[in-house]
Amino acid sequence: TGGGTSDGRFIAPTGAEVEWVEEPSYFFKLSAWAEPLLKFYEANPDFIAPIARRNEVVSFVKGGLHDLSISRTTFDWGIPVPGDEKHVMYVWLDALTNYMTAVGYPDQDADAYKRYWPADLHMIGKDILRFHTVYWPAFLLAAGLEPPKRVFAHGWWTVEGQKMSKSLGNVIAPDHLVSTYGLDASRYFLLREVPFGNDGDFSHKAIVHRTNGDLANDLGNLAQRSLSMIAKNCGGAVPEHGEFTEADKALLGAAHGLLERVRAEFDAQLFHKGLEAIWSVCGDANRYIDEQAPWALKKTDPARMATVLYVLAETIRHIAILVQPVVPDSSAKMLDQLALGEDERGFDRLGPAGALKPGTPLPAPQGVFPRYVEPEAAS
Repeated sequence: TGGGTSDGRFIAPTGAEVEWVEEPSYFFKLSAWAEPLLKFYEANPDFIAPIARRNEVVSFVKGGLHDLSISRTTFDWGIPVPGDEKHVMYVWLDALTNYMTAVGYPDQDADAYKRYWPADLHMIGKDILRFHTVYWPAFLLAAGLEPPKRVFAHGWWTVEGQKMSKSLGNVIAPDHLVSTYGLDASRYFLLREVPFGNDGDFSHKAIVHRTNGDLANDLGNLAQRSLSMIAKNCGGAVPEHGEFTEADKALLGAAHGLLERVRAEFDAQLFHKGLEAIWSVCGDANRYIDEQAPWALKKTDPARMATVLYVLAETIRHIAILVQPVVPDSSAKMLDQLALGEDERGFDRLGPAGALKPGTPLPAPQGVFPRYVEPEAAS
């Protein structure tokens, strides 16, 4: 934000002096829409998320609304006001309508319009929340049109506790993230590290912890040692399984139940909770392999070893399918190693109906999630 000077001048955040001007303008009667908006928010409690942002908007609207200038005459670039071309429309009225015109509006019979409007979700930065949750629904309701179903305001990332700034030289470019940590590891970190919607702090230590802990150790090691044992002890094919024990059923049941849990969290943009649910099953699988000790069963009960390895392979299949939206390249490698075709990787294949078929040949297993090694350690 800017500030005032001792001589009464006001300075914009850019450092430029604020100049007060007057000009004719058309106004949208926003003052008449406070009560209708509050009723709309009450009738549609999921319209604004996360909840802290909803509370912020409701409080703002309850404080009363002022009419909103929607045209300018001091410049001529823009969309002319119909019937008065001395005026051009001014943000946010002209900008927000792009959401609808992009899918065919004003042709409400257009296939794209009927399919995509009202939008299921507007994903925006928290700094433009008011424009999307006060002005935009008021414009639409005034025109007799449906607002989007949900507006989610995401937070900002800081770096080592400081706001990203060119002057501080701490801006982290996406291509730097990818070249340093890998694309999938970067995607996973950004969605897992903090509750989506909150501000988050980026640190090298944190992303390395997620990369080496969650990805390489928890999931990567689970897949690598399970599939390596299958390659070594089951002829490189999906093992035959016997009758499932209670421990087997518990792990398979947790894997089978993941879709419902993850879908509910992702639908609410609670990506960190969805990933937490997936990794809880990953943790269950790691404990299961340690408790069942298939390397010991190889000598004492080979049939039981095969069943344990089958249960692990099935669990990995579920995890790999579910993490595709977040780590697509790595999950594809895991699914390749389970010999699953492109038509066997959808969420519709989760559960017993899409189970691995015993005897299916599997390719040689390979590591999927490389550990991050500090450059000085590598050299």
